[in-house]
Order: sequence, then C-alpha cells, then structure tokens
Amino acid sequence: MTTNGVPAIEVAELRKSFGPNEVLKGIDLTVAPGEVVCVIGPSGSGKSTLLRCVNRLEEPTSGKVLVEGIDILDPEVDVDRVRARIGMVFQQFNLFPHLTVLRNLTIAQQRVLGRSKDEAIDVARKNLERVGVGDKIDAYPAHLSGGQQQRVAIARSLSMNPDMMLFDEPTSALDPELVGDVLDVMRDLARSGMTMMVVTHEMGFAREVGDDLVFMDEGLIVESGRPREVLSNPQHKRTQAFLSKVL
Repeated sequence: MTTNGVPAIEVAELRKSFGPNEVLKGIDLTVAPGEVVCVIGPSGSGKSTLLRCVNRLEEPTSGKVLVEGIDILDPEVDVDRVRARIGMVFQQFNLFPHLTVLRNLTIAQQRVLGRSKDEAIDVARKNLERVGVGDKIDAYPAHLSGGQQQRVAIARSLSMNPDMMLFDEPTSALDPELVGDVLDVMRDLARSGMTMMVVTHEMGFAREVGDDLVFMDEGLIVESGRPREVLSNPQHKRTQAFLSKVL
C-alpha cells in the first residue's frame, strides 16, 4: 500500500459480457503499489479481458475499477489522464511499422505529455538502454527480432512514466530463445518496485518474481496466493488439473 493506504488497482464485482457470453463473472482483486501479481489460467478464462478492463480498453458491464483510488468507470473521470498512469504491453508488439524505434518512443511523449523533442529523445534513449536495445534507436520494427520489438514496446511504455504496468502474455508470440531477454527486463522492473499485473504462461517467472498468483477459469478467480505455494500445493481441483498439464 501507499502511505495513504490506497491500492494501486482495486477491482470489485467486475463483470464483462460480450453479447450473451459472460466472460468475467464477478472478479474481486487488489494490487498494492510495488506488487507483482501474475494471472494464469487456460485460454478463454478471462485473463486478458480482466487486464483490458483495468485501463478501460474494454468497457466493463458492471462493477468497479479503481486506479490509485480513482473510479475509472465514473462518467465524470478523465479516462485518458488516468490511463496515462498505466503502461500496457501486449502480446503483439503494436509498434508503428513506418516509424523508427526512436519515433515510436517519442511521439506519445510529445503529443500526450507535452514534452519537448529534446526531452522526449533523452527519455527514449535512457529507456532503450535500460531494456538493452539502445543500439536499435534508428531501426524500423521490421528489422528487429520479436524479442527486440517487445523490449522496444516495454521501453515505449516506460517512457510515459507510468505508475504501473500491465503485461498481456508478453512472451507468448516469441520464439523460445527470445523469451529470456524479455523476462529479464520484466525482472528488473519488478526489482525497481514497479507495480505490475502480468498475464503469463511463464510459471518460472511467476514463481520467482510474483508476489501473488491468481488462477482464473471460466471468468472466475478460482484460487490465489503466494506463487510458490499455489504452484507447489494447489488447493482447488481445477488448479491442480491445469498445473498438472503445464508444469
């Protein structure tokens, strides 16, 4: 918690339906500042939808989503201002293919944060160095490996100075030998105290880095707890069945 006791993210009775299909069925979840929460579960369990509801990329059907105490579903709230506090890294890298790496990192800084060109470039350079791709500053995304593109995407989010980061299966589109570099960047972020929600299939990362592990199935949180405890001794039969296939 922060000094005033406000969670970074608080989700209460969150529901989301797509037509007759209810994807989230009443989710309650709290993420404290500086905490790393890993979300696991089978495909279609609602993990990515939960993440996208946290910054209103998806519009919840009902419930509450509070970001640093602000109800982002309140019609009076400036969603863009709140969303600026939240970095988002997707499964697909979502870089602008016609822009250089540098421009990918500076365009939002200048247009959204109002930074000068020189300041934006300075911030971009520092974050590219931080994630280990400082030498790719003038390259275009098509000339980068998948792992390099994902690290650029992380640097782009960091360049907006977010209070927290959401990762939606950030390594699932990568060749296996490229996964480690991206996970190393995420480990460094966690060590720096960044608040993180991570939807992932990387159980080793969840065990090592996560403060809390949430297992979702069919739109519900089935089990949660310390990652090592959940992974080594799951209590729910559905968690046991899932982990028996992925560990």
